[in-house]
Amino acid sequence: MMSPMRHRVAVVTGASAGIGEAVARELARLGASVVLNARREEQLARVVGEINEAKDGEAIACPGDAADAGVVTEMLDRARDHFGSEADLVVVNAGRGLAGSVLDSDTDQWEEMVRTNLLGAARLMREAAGRMVVGIGDGDWRERAHDIVVIGSNVGRHISPFSSMYGSTKFAVHSIAEALRREIGPRGVRVTLVEPGIVHSEFQRVAGYDPEKFGEFMEKVGPVLEPADVARAVAFVVSQPAAVHVNDLVIRPTRQDYP
Repeated sequence: MMSPMRHRVAVVTGASAGIGEAVARELARLGASVVLNARREEQLARVVGEINEAKDGEAIACPGDAADAGVVTEMLDRARDHFGSEADLVVVNAGRGLAGSVLDSDTDQWEEMVRTNLLGAARLMREAAGRMVVGIGDGDWRERAHDIVVIGSNVGRHISPFSSMYGSTKFAVHSIAEALRREIGPRGVRVTLVEPGIVHSEFQRVAGYDPEKFGEFMEKVGPVLEPADVARAVAFVVSQPAAVHVNDLVIRPTRQDYP
């Protein structure tokens, strides 16, 4: 039986670890051709090599800063030039966390986080959407699904004072994703927001969460999600027929009551 992803061309940012890596692996396992983007070139090359060794879908790397406009253009161009068609599946995943509230988070990290989580995401959504809309043109959009999947967060839906600056960037991304859905959905492009709860990955360490306190919280609500859990949810969404859209999906560990 032919995989539903066999003719899809995907781009995944933040794909050297965590949710991005898991999504890229899952899409390739289902037969998609995938461009992986991340800043850590060696780690990205390892993931690409392992995907290609599995001989399901094909993967290529496009290392660089996903918030950089030139890198955004390059990753989409590489998808088109290497795989022979514009990407019809873009996963806007690259981002970073930051522990703390308005009062006690590290202000030196605010601008970088906004640049990555919000502006970089918006740049990719803008360019991917423009290419997809042009590609569909006056054709029958039902013949081939076109997806932009935005990885948000449950703290972009429910306020947490313990990560409020990070949450504010996700609130903003959620808003952009919904506005874009309303703008290009009528033209045949699906924009889906996926809002994970607590996921076990390197995210917590990079964000600066206290390992002891956050570890206790994870144990309290655990078992917490693994990146593969989110990847399966993404695959489910983009595998739907082109006329079916799961546009907003919250996924949490069963015992996570907050946030």
